[in-house]
Amino acid sequence: MLVLAGLAVTGVFLGLGTWQVERRTWKLDLIDRVEARIRAEPVPAPGPEDWAGLTAASAEYRRVRLTGRFAHDRATLVQAVTGRGAGFWVLVPLATDRGFTVLVNRGFVPMESRERAAREAGEPGGEVTVTGLLRLTEPGGGFLRRNDPAADRWYSRDVAAIAAARGLDRAPSAVAPYFVDADAAPNPGGLPVGGLTVVAFHNNHLVYALTWYALALMSAAALVYALRGSRRMPGSANA
Repeated sequence: MLVLAGLAVTGVFLGLGTWQVERRTWKLDLIDRVEARIRAEPVPAPGPEDWAGLTAASAEYRRVRLTGRFAHDRATLVQAVTGRGAGFWVLVPLATDRGFTVLVNRGFVPMESRERAAREAGEPGGEVTVTGLLRLTEPGGGFLRRNDPAADRWYSRDVAAIAAARGLDRAPSAVAPYFVDADAAPNPGGLPVGGLTVVAFHNNHLVYALTWYALALMSAAALVYALRGSRRMPGSANA
């Protein structure tokens, strides 16, 4: 029983270490793909015919371009903490020239610019072209804080909930299931500040793998030690 238990524990640790090695390979591939996307030339934002197939693996952080008109009166402020401090992301519906609507995260404004009058100088009228990174919806809310549409309190960029709260889901044009983080192109008046998307992936898989392999080695060594000890015990030869 001791041998079987020791071998089982060692096997589990070896399996976990190998799984972390595989996860590391997957993570490095993901990082390479995302790095390539954010540096690529912008492509047209996906239209309704492509929405069903959008996944994080295939579309997240894709650099896109779209043209249309902002509905600034339907902007939504989503709480944010950035390198510039606490404030809000300003999400504004953009009715595209292709017949659908996309929520555009135009960028960050500080707490004191919460009221529309403080950032109205940065609200372009007429047709505009926006370049940015495609982001998938963030349903539900933030960490330990759920969105409260009735009170207009938002902690995550939940596209469907924001569209419903602003009546966009009743508009003739369909609403894309993603939003776009606008790039750092300056806005009149300086607000909102775009281009603040943080693209970072935790990659501790090598450390985890080495830890599991070390535990496997220790458990194997403990098993060998225990077996040698049992052989030296009186009467072990007749057991």
